[in-house]
Amino acid sequence: MEPFNPLDKRNLGTSVAQALLLQSLQILPPAQKFGGAGIYALYYAGDHELYKPLRIRGDDDTQTIPIYGGKAVPAGVRVGRFGLNKPPGPVLFNRLKEHADSINQTSDLKSEDFKCRFLVVDDIWIPLGESLLIEQFQPIWNSVVPGFGNHDPGKGRHNQQRSAWDTLHPGRPWAANLNDYPKTSDEIAKAVRRALETITDSRP
Repeated sequence: MEPFNPLDKRNLGTSVAQALLLQSLQILPPAQKFGGAGIYALYYAGDHELYKPLRIRGDDDTQTIPIYGGKAVPAGVRVGRFGLNKPPGPVLFNRLKEHADSINQTSDLKSEDFKCRFLVVDDIWIPLGESLLIEQFQPIWNSVVPGFGNHDPGKGRHNQQRSAWDTLHPGRPWAANLNDYPKTSDEIAKAVRRALETITDSRP
């Protein structure tokens, strides 16, 4: 039997992901602006028929799986231009607000039907924590319906393909200019239902 190594990268990532799950549920976006980078999870609390198995039950619910998980890293980190331990600014808050705006642009979702958990994390642990969070829960919007976290590709780059998420939940203005996704919204919804068939809720 392998001895337990608390510094193994999987154990470190798990500790970050579990710390996120201990945070209290908040509205989306959070009421108070805050600084820092980190990881987050979004939860559904509305009446959309497709996401019924994911519907969270109250602000003390710790059992329902998130509909989406992600990270917010300091500006420039992907190209190596961000110095460690420099203040990142409100990048995590801004990411959550961006998600609320995306949701409110759709024709069938609204941000008040979502809750979030978030955790400000030291820069070096953010990707690891996000990876373990997504691996553990396989959130629907990360796995079956990708594209929620996409940005406008910019002027002159709209020959790209519309995402599954924007096909299922149309409304973001820039996504309307993209090429069609190869599957219809009905086909994507069917895939979501199949993926959620195994989710049962035994809570009263």
